[in-house]
Amino acid sequence: MNDNKLMNRAADNIRILAASMVEKANSGHPGGAMGGADFVNVLFSEFLVYDPENPSWEGRDRFFLDPGHMSPMLYSQLALIGKFTLDELKEFRQWDSPTPGHPERDIKRGIENTSGPLGQGHTYAVGAAIAAKFMKARFEEVMPQTIYAYISDGGVQEEISQGAGRIAGALGLDNLIMFYDANDIQLSTETKDVTIEDTAKKYEAWGWKVIKINGNDPDAIRGALNEAKAENERPTLIIGHTVMGKGARKADGSSYEANCATHGAPLGGDAYVNTIKNLGGDPTNPFVIFPEVAELYAKRAAELKEIMAKKYAAKAEWAKANPEKAAKLDLFFSGKAPEVNWAAIEQKAGSATRAASATVLGALATQVENMVVASADLSNSDKTDGFLKKTHAFKKGDFSGAFFQAGVAELTMACCCIGMALHGGVIPACGTFFVFSDYMKPAVRMAALMEVPVKFIWTHDAFRVGEDGPTHEPVEQEAQIRLMEKLKNHKGHNSMLVLRPADAEETTIAWKLAMENTTTPTGLIFSRQNIANLPAGNDYEQAAKGAYIVAGSDENPDVVLVASGSEVSTLVAGTELLRKDGVKVRIVSAPSEGLFRSQAPGYQESIIPVGAKVFGLTAGLPVNLQGLVGTNGKIWGLESFGFSAPYTVLDEKLGFTADNVYKQVKAML
Repeated sequence: MNDNKLMNRAADNIRILAASMVEKANSGHPGGAMGGADFVNVLFSEFLVYDPENPSWEGRDRFFLDPGHMSPMLYSQLALIGKFTLDELKEFRQWDSPTPGHPERDIKRGIENTSGPLGQGHTYAVGAAIAAKFMKARFEEVMPQTIYAYISDGGVQEEISQGAGRIAGALGLDNLIMFYDANDIQLSTETKDVTIEDTAKKYEAWGWKVIKINGNDPDAIRGALNEAKAENERPTLIIGHTVMGKGARKADGSSYEANCATHGAPLGGDAYVNTIKNLGGDPTNPFVIFPEVAELYAKRAAELKEIMAKKYAAKAEWAKANPEKAAKLDLFFSGKAPEVNWAAIEQKAGSATRAASATVLGALATQVENMVVASADLSNSDKTDGFLKKTHAFKKGDFSGAFFQAGVAELTMACCCIGMALHGGVIPACGTFFVFSDYMKPAVRMAALMEVPVKFIWTHDAFRVGEDGPTHEPVEQEAQIRLMEKLKNHKGHNSMLVLRPADAEETTIAWKLAMENTTTPTGLIFSRQNIANLPAGNDYEQAAKGAYIVAGSDENPDVVLVASGSEVSTLVAGTELLRKDGVKVRIVSAPSEGLFRSQAPGYQESIIPVGAKVFGLTAGLPVNLQGLVGTNGKIWGLESFGFSAPYTVLDEKLGFTADNVYKQVKAML
């Protein structure tokens, strides 16, 4: 235990650096960072176990920051442990700087998650805690981790916190400790103006242990963390009552603490100068790590070196006694695509692609030991039960299975799966109806930003949901998700792989592509209704190129017909009528435009020649196919919400029939 005078000095050092970063950038949020400095200082100097020399060590404790606007606190803390230089802190919020306005995942620098949208960060922590439980159930001797999370008033208020709190309590995640920075101040108001709930009672009702403390007192923080680590039944919420802008002083020297003005703007002018002086720093040279603080963290580094030496020795002994388990642990954390016997998967012809997906999931459940599948209370409809039937769901005290029943909480489920991926060691997938991807979109975006390979399973892909009507019939959803195929990530690659297979056999290929995609999230879009298989002799392996010829590969076709999903079979049926009129037709299945556009120009030209007449059919918005059809063609799609009726009636009424394909193509020609 460190001397509290020294601990307070270190916390003030964090406050000085955080306030100075915001001041220099003339942009940012100093208040929360200044109030939370005491907690992160105690955590990093006395509790968090990690290897400074090997940041990606799989057994490390993990710290997830929810309020990303408090990045100055995190960067300043990480500077104390040598992960950032003072010059890098000075570049806060600048072009090409490693210290952006909200933290972006960088394991080498100690940042476990990208954070910004409030509520998501602590939900990743819940997912990471689930993954840690999964790993401990299989490798108990070498995975004794604690997952720490930091949440603010805003994160508690975001609706996702309800799902995260409910799930963590129901599963008894005693390896999860969350600090709630309860400073009673928000960006534009005091919290009492927007909520009167009793946060402690709420979390207790969800099955959490709750500890209330003075969040600026190192002894209280230390005691709460020790008590939380001793808990073996429940997750712990430490409600730390902190002071927003702790140590801040106005231009006249009076207190600037507990004030909305310090939340989201630089302190400015004399207020900044007086604040730095009050905290024991030099306003003319604020970017300094005090010698005694450097010594404190040098001591912690030495302690961690001893801790890690013991842990590595124990792991080596364990690996020697358990070579197969050790090899499996290394494989799980390698990030490599799993080996699957894809050729042995037999699909039933004419199946709905959701049913074909269930067949694949059944094979994955027996061949991929570190895969975890989740469903938002729809496993028997989204057919993720194909996986569940070969394993069992997580329950409090039992993480030997591999299925996560998330309940009706699509956004929470998605974020938990992202958290599992961030933790590493598991391959997460989650399912729901495609129309409910709307609930998940903020998480899908963050998965793309962080480049984590979560598999999103979306079924009931079009208006053919039928009698459920427009509330459950996706129309614009595919267009929204397809945009992610066009958006580039930091490495210049498509930020997401989106696949909508045309039949049961193409579904197997889609899943193969998803499992082999280890660098971005994948969206898999499946049908509710049965779909006729593509013409015999089709080379399904070509689907890996994003678009390929499935029928009528005439050298000079009169028209190229393009679609994805169940509409491809409608094109096939329409082609029979066109051929009777002597029209030379080529049919292209395009499960992923993003993949197709990443192919060589010569291949693209061989499939959809420049200048060819192209007809596209989509059960969504016409824009879904605009990039493939171009200006020299025509697209038949939807321009309205759906209607309630049997899907066969909807096909007829909305023009998704062989006769209408014939009619539209003939009119175009």
